[in-house]
Amino acid sequence: MNPQDPSTLYPAHLHVLGQRADQALARGGFDHLVVPSGTLHYQAFDDRDYPYAVNPQFKAWLPLTRVPNSWLVYTPGKRPQVIFHQPFDYWHVVPDAPGGWWVEHCDVHVIRTPEQALALLPKDAARCAILGEPQSALGGYVPNNPGAVVDYLEYHRAYKTPYELALMRQAQVLAVRGHRAAEAAFRAGHGEFAIHMAYCAAVGQDANELPYGNIVALNEHAAVLHYTELGQRAPQPLHSFLIDAGASAHGYASDITRTYAADTGSEFQALIDAVDAAQQRMGQAVRAGFDYKQLHIDAHLSLMGILKDFGVITVSPEAALATGVSAAFFPHGIGHGIGLQVHDVAGFAASDRGGRIERPAGHPYLRLTRVLEPGMVVTIEPGIYFIDMLLDEVRKAGHAGSVDWKRVEQFKPYGGIRIEDEVACTAGEPENLTRPAFAAAVAA
Repeated sequence: MNPQDPSTLYPAHLHVLGQRADQALARGGFDHLVVPSGTLHYQAFDDRDYPYAVNPQFKAWLPLTRVPNSWLVYTPGKRPQVIFHQPFDYWHVVPDAPGGWWVEHCDVHVIRTPEQALALLPKDAARCAILGEPQSALGGYVPNNPGAVVDYLEYHRAYKTPYELALMRQAQVLAVRGHRAAEAAFRAGHGEFAIHMAYCAAVGQDANELPYGNIVALNEHAAVLHYTELGQRAPQPLHSFLIDAGASAHGYASDITRTYAADTGSEFQALIDAVDAAQQRMGQAVRAGFDYKQLHIDAHLSLMGILKDFGVITVSPEAALATGVSAAFFPHGIGHGIGLQVHDVAGFAASDRGGRIERPAGHPYLRLTRVLEPGMVVTIEPGIYFIDMLLDEVRKAGHAGSVDWKRVEQFKPYGGIRIEDEVACTAGEPENLTRPAFAAAVAA
């Protein structure tokens, strides 16, 4: 038996979800968990729909991502009920008949119109915790998203089951295929759009299937943290390439970033290598009991140590952190939780009963503040950037003497560097989910 086969891991995953739902429903005082898959959204003053995005609470139970107007119903002590919308439609592709590793573990009811779900939903909507967006309302079944239920389920989603980890590893393998193709396109001198297309072709997913819009940035575009413009022509001369791109596997996301220098013997390549080595050390800190907020602060100190070594800053890493100079070069968080969503939920949750763990003062963009525990998967994505807007703030704040501006000018044409892996926290050594996929791709 393949220990990474999702079909063999799914029954245990479903059992865990049932246990979580039992507890969540008891806390909220409800008898049934009802989860709509979501509906299509249409553009204003038009009959064109936006790309469909499945309700994450729905795909937690089922590896289904393209079935609008469907429902999941769970009642403690009973098998999950799946109301599967398979319309009569000759305008669009109709979902295949229900099939796959999940079917034998659920009771499946096929409906041809959305309204047919009403006869299959629990009789008393008031006894249902209905999790979804307002637009998913059907008759008297209006999403109520009770806090006690949502808080519990979202908090525990941080702890991935073996089934979820298997799918997340699959998403890594897919994304790495794209990253290798993208690097090859960059080395061949292609522009951002062509690199993006090479990535999508290698992964086998288009923009609507990928977990987020690809960041494909050449030269100074890498200084825009979420650069998605995709220029048609490669700039000349070509200095650098930053790609932040993932893939999806049955609803689970990967999120990987790499940075490359056109000249592998350049000083910028040496800077990339230094950030890459630091990133791997940071990944080793993903251990049970370690505060992710501290990991973020430690990352600032490590990155400022690199900039001090390269002569970009003139003060100590500690001074750069204390004065806010470090945030000009590393303005985002060290990472976030990941799973069903790229920026997974409950990153600030104090407990499964709610509450919030605030970010450290002066670090407004950190997306995770919890203490790490076994089962959590986080991204580790340190970065160094040369952003005019933020560097101007350093000057305005009176800290211009903390920076060697000639060195900044030398690095500005390269934009910036970001290296990102996904790392699973275990009871012992952390497991980097990303690096083995790259190693296997090279070996192949």
